[in-house]
Amino acid sequence: MDHLRPLPSEGPEPGSSGGSASPDVAALLRASAQGDQQAFAQFYDATCAQAYGLAVRVLRNPSHAQEVTQEAYLLVWRQSARFDPTRGSALAWLMTIVHRAAVDRVRASESAVRREQVWEQVARPLDHDQTAEAAQAALEGHRVRRAVAELTPAQRQAVELAYFGGYTHTEVASMLEVPLGTAKTRIRDGLIRLRDALGVAR
Repeated sequence: MDHLRPLPSEGPEPGSSGGSASPDVAALLRASAQGDQQAFAQFYDATCAQAYGLAVRVLRNPSHAQEVTQEAYLLVWRQSARFDPTRGSALAWLMTIVHRAAVDRVRASESAVRREQVWEQVARPLDHDQTAEAAQAALEGHRVRRAVAELTPAQRQAVELAYFGGYTHTEVASMLEVPLGTAKTRIRDGLIRLRDALGVAR
């Protein structure tokens, strides 16, 4: 499967059914793992608005978000057999893949900008203060990514959706298919672990 239908410009709010019964996306994903392209097309139709919405929130660029979302779905098609329902919902698994793809695109863009800046500044005198600040910023970014990676899968999904994806607690609960209180607990516990790992005072 090399091509997918165009993404909708607007989609339903997370968890909405549009007046009809919501499809069993986990069952569709399992069927996709067996090579069922029709099931994958239904999975795509049922989830693409939310996936695209997350990509837009991360990238702030509709065109780039469309590209990343399409790339993420192609990856989901190839790796659908890896979905493990014991570790979270099918939608949460998809959103994690979309978020990572979007973050990778942001990092790639930032790297390209940094390379251009380096070439522009290569002939300038070295500013030790600016160099130290840049090094510290890079170190902090690495520490945050490492701390997020050390969260439990449930906490990481919730924190990524809420604070990197910009979704409300209610939307996170809907995407993860858990009660609102459970989603809030995962987010709170994840943030506590992040603060402890980063040495931030509460």
